[in-house]
Amino acid sequence: MLTIILAIILVLCSLHFIFYHNNFAKTLLIVPGPPIKFFFGNSLDILLTPEELFYLSYRWVSLYKGIFRFYAYFHGAVCIYNPDDIEIIVSSMKYHEKSFIYTFLKPWLKEGLLLSNGSKWQQRRKILTSAFHFNVLQKYYPALEDNSQRLIKTLGKTNGEVIDIIPIISEYTLNTICESAMGTQLNEEAAGAGILYKKAINEVSNTIVQRFANLFLHLDFVFNKTSVGKKQVKCLEVIQNFTGNVIKERRKKFVKPAMVENNSELEETREENDYLSSSKKKRNAMLDLLLSAEKDGLIDDAGIQEEVDTFMFEGYDTTSTGLIYCLMLLANEPEIQDKIVEELNGIFGDDKRSATTEDLNKMRYLECCIKESLRLYPPVPFISRKVTVDTVLSGYKIPAGTNCHIHIYHLHRNEHLFKNALKFDPDRFLPENSVGRHNYAYLPFSAGPRNCIGQKFAMMELKSGVSAILRNFRLIPVTKPTDLRFTADLVLRSIRPIHMKFIKRTSM
Repeated sequence: MLTIILAIILVLCSLHFIFYHNNFAKTLLIVPGPPIKFFFGNSLDILLTPEELFYLSYRWVSLYKGIFRFYAYFHGAVCIYNPDDIEIIVSSMKYHEKSFIYTFLKPWLKEGLLLSNGSKWQQRRKILTSAFHFNVLQKYYPALEDNSQRLIKTLGKTNGEVIDIIPIISEYTLNTICESAMGTQLNEEAAGAGILYKKAINEVSNTIVQRFANLFLHLDFVFNKTSVGKKQVKCLEVIQNFTGNVIKERRKKFVKPAMVENNSELEETREENDYLSSSKKKRNAMLDLLLSAEKDGLIDDAGIQEEVDTFMFEGYDTTSTGLIYCLMLLANEPEIQDKIVEELNGIFGDDKRSATTEDLNKMRYLECCIKESLRLYPPVPFISRKVTVDTVLSGYKIPAGTNCHIHIYHLHRNEHLFKNALKFDPDRFLPENSVGRHNYAYLPFSAGPRNCIGQKFAMMELKSGVSAILRNFRLIPVTKPTDLRFTADLVLRSIRPIHMKFIKRTSM
């Protein structure tokens, strides 16, 4: 028995030496970070619930200024939340590759724009960029405005009672992305499927976080045999059935623009298809561009599914998150809310007409409020890249092969970058107050070559939704910022409902 114990100790000591005394480890362990435990390294530090994992980052950020590292079993990562280091990582194509943790999303998003690299990413980005050109965004706007008006009717039915806004806003953003970028309106049957889709998104996100926190679940053959892995498979079936039906419905209406250009018999089809280009100079909606690219042999059916899954998730969940926290903040800041209403009154007066894109451009103070909300509550609080060459961050050598986690949430709350950082102060984003701010101090849509392709669309949707609500309702707070509790997730998700009241305005 003693011999067996000694043999186990010898094996563990040998493995510890192999894990933590190789050149990679010795270089990375110079970076400040939590103490390395025998054999386990830092792996036990993150074996936590999703909520505990989120608040662990608070503790480490307060202990280690600007940068810290994590290391266990050949797995090394640095966490950064200062703009100088972030600029090095995100500003060029040198660190274009996403870190290994994004492989946990591959069963879902496959090789879509978020996860692909190299020539495949460049080709997909080229195909999709034109779908989000400013002139093309105006084609989406009628669908946005229609959904904003439906949202107003839904909120009107609450009769000023306390409600949880999360399900209502998420339904609004899901309908909006389906009707605008995807060109498909959800009927009653699809709306029911949409509820299952949203639930499945939340559950898949949770399985990904559980996998991230347990290094043994990083192994596919281990994860796939667990209850968490099996749950993920079932949820992905729900998600991909929903997005598959979105594609199917759009295919029924799609006619490649070249087919209708000189054919008068198909003129009626062209008129009915709101999202198609009517000439070569004009561009299509996102899904139409993919379907057109498929006919040109630039993408296959699987590729379309990848991109639709990617954009449905990002266009629905992140925008929903941004809108929810913005409304919660405005409810708690009546003076700021009144200032927005004053701006809206200057644009619309007593006119009850729907907003236009020109009106949105005039909502400059509202835009400052949205930007400040995205600073305090960035929908994507965390991104990650792979360090592919030896790099210096905060004066420390970071060896090639290290994963670099960028904590946008903590970057945005840095007192050195934003005075009274926890205060909701939209004036920070007035032009005169933005002069001299570090270009990488504010990253709600990431930055550099891999920035969010849909950020202008998101801002347009946020302006449309918030302005429509404030023209019709006074927001009364119930949930306060201090009531919020977050969980580690793909988006900044609240584990508690967010309650407020919507009181109908008698006039602007």
